[in-house]
Amino acid sequence: MQSISTVNVNGIRAAAKKGFLEWMDDTKSEVVCLQEVRAEAEQFGEVIARLDGWHAVWAPSVAKGRAGVAVLSRRTPDATRIGFGSAEFDTTGRYAELDLPGLTVASLYLPSGEVGTPRQDEKERFMAEFLVHLGKLRERAAAEGREVLVCGDWNIAHREADLRNWKANQKKAGFLPEERAWLTRVLDEHGYVDVLRAHHPDQDGPYSWWSYRGRAFDNDSGWRIDYHMATPALAARCVSAHVERAATHAERWSDHAPVTAVFDTH
Repeated sequence: MQSISTVNVNGIRAAAKKGFLEWMDDTKSEVVCLQEVRAEAEQFGEVIARLDGWHAVWAPSVAKGRAGVAVLSRRTPDATRIGFGSAEFDTTGRYAELDLPGLTVASLYLPSGEVGTPRQDEKERFMAEFLVHLGKLRERAAAEGREVLVCGDWNIAHREADLRNWKANQKKAGFLPEERAWLTRVLDEHGYVDVLRAHHPDQDGPYSWWSYRGRAFDNDSGWRIDYHMATPALAARCVSAHVERAATHAERWSDHAPVTAVFDTH
């Protein structure tokens, strides 16, 4: 079995003080994808140095204190790549990938956007470029005999079941019709499989992000925006997928929860 997790840490230094390191010590996952690392090289290195036996590919952002993604692996990767060939986005800390035998794993932090602002325009430009990359990634991996898993914070709730208060959010970034249609294209045109949804087809959620405002976590008023998107053959080998929701609000170390999928490697 091979277990792979993804989590938006909402600042790795803050998370490290609240329980992230303990979670890493306890996880059975062989690969962990991180988003919103928000650290300088020295700061990131200090946190990773406290983890025993992990290799890291890290994509920082040129904007200080913003974004940043990483892929942590227990085994030495065969190759690593930062960015996806985008002149605009490769230095913004939003994408990194590594190759393991028979598998490419990527960590994605898609821009969150904000309706009626340049941030939404940026999100749309990213989505247009990234959709092309997802197609090329599948083609390249297939030529090399690999499966693909793109994990991360996609910042889009795909279906009504992926957002508790969907009716009130239909005109807000993250649940716009055009964003949801784009995610449908990822699945239908490029053949990726939403692994967790495949294992929980009729369930509301399970949500992976809750606002710190109000009692969103206690009421489970959340969004499911953290995904494992897998090539079909890999998705078929998934035996379980779940959100590692904290038992209480006080035990959270990020506003997101880790999402973990387990794959049969035999």
